[in-house]
Amino acid sequence: MEHFIVSARKYRPSTFESVVGQKAITKTLENAIDNNHLAQALLFTGPRGVGKTTCARILAKKINADENHKEDEDFAFNIFELDAASNNSVDDIRNLIDQVRIPPQVGKYKVYIIDEVHMLSSAAFNAFLKTLEEPPKHAIFILATTEKHKIIPTILSRCQIFDFKRITVNDIKQQLAEVAKAEEIDAEDDALHIIAQKADGAMRDALSIFDRVVSFSGKTLTRQAVTENLNVLDYTYYFEMTQLLMENKIPSALIQFDAILAKGFDGHHFISGLASHFRDLLVCKNKETIDLLEVGEQVKEMYLKQSVQASQAFLIDAIELANSCDLKYKNSRNQRLLVELCLLQLGSLTHEAEKKNPNDKLKIIPPSFFKVSENLIEKLASKEEDETKVEARTEEDSENEVVVETVKEEEKIVLNRPQIIAERNAQKVSAFSLKSIQKKQAIKKVLVSQQPDQDALPTEDFSEEDFIKVWQKYTKKLEKQGQFNMHSHLTMGVPRLEGSLIHLVFPNSTIKVEVERAKTKLLTYLRSTLQNYEIDLSIEVDETEIKRYAYTPMEKFQKLSEKNPLIENLRKEFDLDI
Repeated sequence: MEHFIVSARKYRPSTFESVVGQKAITKTLENAIDNNHLAQALLFTGPRGVGKTTCARILAKKINADENHKEDEDFAFNIFELDAASNNSVDDIRNLIDQVRIPPQVGKYKVYIIDEVHMLSSAAFNAFLKTLEEPPKHAIFILATTEKHKIIPTILSRCQIFDFKRITVNDIKQQLAEVAKAEEIDAEDDALHIIAQKADGAMRDALSIFDRVVSFSGKTLTRQAVTENLNVLDYTYYFEMTQLLMENKIPSALIQFDAILAKGFDGHHFISGLASHFRDLLVCKNKETIDLLEVGEQVKEMYLKQSVQASQAFLIDAIELANSCDLKYKNSRNQRLLVELCLLQLGSLTHEAEKKNPNDKLKIIPPSFFKVSENLIEKLASKEEDETKVEARTEEDSENEVVVETVKEEEKIVLNRPQIIAERNAQKVSAFSLKSIQKKQAIKKVLVSQQPDQDALPTEDFSEEDFIKVWQKYTKKLEKQGQFNMHSHLTMGVPRLEGSLIHLVFPNSTIKVEVERAKTKLLTYLRSTLQNYEIDLSIEVDETEIKRYAYTPMEKFQKLSEKNPLIENLRKEFDLDI
């Protein structure tokens, strides 16, 4: 079995001309060498895998080469590479300084390449300052780092800085095509494009991915094999999903999303990719921006075809919705529901019965699905003419309009009266601003205008026994609803009835305030049940008033313990729970 050399090493550039995507830097270095204008301290900074160390080695080899040396000579005795990640102490730098003083035995220069220089400690940086500023004539330092901001300014000011950029997708694709040709591999253009995109601007990463995919698929590299091996969503998923959304096939879109999740793809990856897909479709709408589309030729034709079907307004709204979902994804507790909700909104954008208004908020389901026939609206209008007229809706009080709900059939219509809406508004309005006070006054006017005639209200007589039954029924209702605090207040004592006035006495003002808050609901229940609208409540505070009985097991136990201390001994003796 022959020793395998990875493509990143096998096809590492040996000359400045073969370096991919860094023409400005390589041209500058070549001119500096030719014109004898090379600085003695250089700093190469940029992302991983873009050629920093490669350019440093090529530079070190070229400045020592002359007519008498062979092309394949590497000048290993003149090039010293130091990994600052593992040699970051002051002692390591002092050893380096001691070596710098010795002139080279072969060639003109000794080149010191310090990789990941930002990992040096502060003390090591300070020990290195003097030598870096005034090195011997035969020494050249090349510092390489991916995080320039971590290097102290005194080091930066002593170096000539070269910023390496990310390699473009097209440059990486061209280099991969040359490697595939050299390795006699039949690779599709779209397959190489996906690898180049996955590499994220790093040539070394692209070659590593290339080796992995070749191991998977052999001598034939297809787009399907690349997407399967790299766990990348194929373009076809986005084209199919967009087509379903434009045709308003929301159930099919949800099923498609479920299939994507079943294949192991992340919902966040899907929605961000869908937003990028909408962006690419929008780019295809204009001939001037079509060059911004970084895809293969085969996929480019698919984009051009679908961009004709999608309107510009749809794509702009779709990008906004998908991007909003992307931003909210990490903070969402139900992430799948968030994406499905976004798909529902996207599917409703192009509904035929929906007339888009730019001022309207986006709706999950178009309002046209719930459109009420004109005949029903006329019937409702004729009924409303005989009843109390409602004030016109204003901008500040937009909820005081009649809400129509369709229930099972169009004939069954429920009209929520403005009085109910006004009561809801009264609960929501704050009382700490002038605007809120004005709004409360307006709501109060609506409530007053909707009050029925007092003379027409029933005032039937009732006995104290009937009153007690209704009172106990109401307290049980509170208990079932989980309002245990109010239940305990109202069952604290027996209310005293005096004609149609109910007297309630409580031991402190805190309980009085809580009962007064629930007074409206209590009176409404008593009046409607007993058919007497003259009933009223008198809530008083008597600090001498005590509870007539304990309403919790613990309080019952404490009450009994006060009367007979032996009960506590009995509980401890038999280890009883309360």
